[in-house]
Amino acid sequence: MRRRSFVKAGAASAVLAATGLPSCKISRQVPEVTADNIPMWKGFNLLEKFDGQSNKPYRESDFKMMADWGFNFARLPMSYWTWGDVNDWSKIDEATLKHIDEAINYGQKHRVHVNLNFHRAPGYCINGGDLEPYQLFEDEEAQDATRFHWRTFAKRYQGIPNYDLSFDLLNEPPFIPEAQHNPVMLSVIEAIRDADPDRLIVVDGLAVGRDPIIGFADKNVVQSTRGYDPMRVSHHEASWIPGSDIWPEPTWPLTTDEETVDQAKLRQQLIEPWQTVVTQGVKVHVGEWGAYNQTPHEVALAWMEDLLQLWQEAGWGWALWNLRGSFGVLDSGREDVEYEDYQGHKLDRKMLELLQAYL
Repeated sequence: MRRRSFVKAGAASAVLAATGLPSCKISRQVPEVTADNIPMWKGFNLLEKFDGQSNKPYRESDFKMMADWGFNFARLPMSYWTWGDVNDWSKIDEATLKHIDEAINYGQKHRVHVNLNFHRAPGYCINGGDLEPYQLFEDEEAQDATRFHWRTFAKRYQGIPNYDLSFDLLNEPPFIPEAQHNPVMLSVIEAIRDADPDRLIVVDGLAVGRDPIIGFADKNVVQSTRGYDPMRVSHHEASWIPGSDIWPEPTWPLTTDEETVDQAKLRQQLIEPWQTVVTQGVKVHVGEWGAYNQTPHEVALAWMEDLLQLWQEAGWGWALWNLRGSFGVLDSGREDVEYEDYQGHKLDRKMLELLQAYL
């Protein structure tokens, strides 16, 4: 892909995408939401488009269930492969964008905030980033493309209230210094704000979401962190984590030869480092967290409750990974749970009630 041809074709595609006025532009009175005044958002990740291997439409039933249970937040981690082309970053598939329109509609209908996240952006993904032709934090081609794709979304959804919609720019940036990360992501922020100046923007912390971005404390953005530590509890026997199959079965608190990890340790690791930006007025949200289905259920619940207590004290919202699937409350495939039949799903009632206790 030559850069000049990408820029020329990309400009034409942006105009085309911006002219398709999606039905989710509903005019109604809603509370004002800004980066320094966000609701206590709590909910789930919905994974229809996160890995680029599947491209299913979102389900209204998910939004209705979340709302019926008292949740108000849906994070949509998405791979640009579902609406774009790794070999031609100027292409935008209108059919996939209509799926996203539908999700925003469902959120508006059921009063569930929709947070759009690029799990894979042109030039970067935490999983298989080497599959990209250029690298986001190194190559201008990938930076141009990422700005173009986010600008397309900004134009398409211009005017939808922040109460209903926010943009989470990039899932879990790598272990790089702020000097390498910040100029790239600031250029993406500027591209969005050129099209939609008031759009609420969320930026994931560095080191795959674990470290606050000090240089963005004054950029009028929410910062997103993670709740997966210790990995020996959250990712026991997870096939995508090398060595997790030989970890001893976890307990909570977790005791290893090196240390004991308990709630106090989690406060030290997951809460205290973020006070640097919190004291400057930055709002923090936990974009992902949860325990894989090979962690014993009672261990997972005890660990989850300690995290929920910490986030309640800190005033942070959160989104479990996921609603349906191996980390979720529905169809998680755990062997040590007595599931309840619920609207065609297998419901982990204990986990659901634990989450509801912290709404």
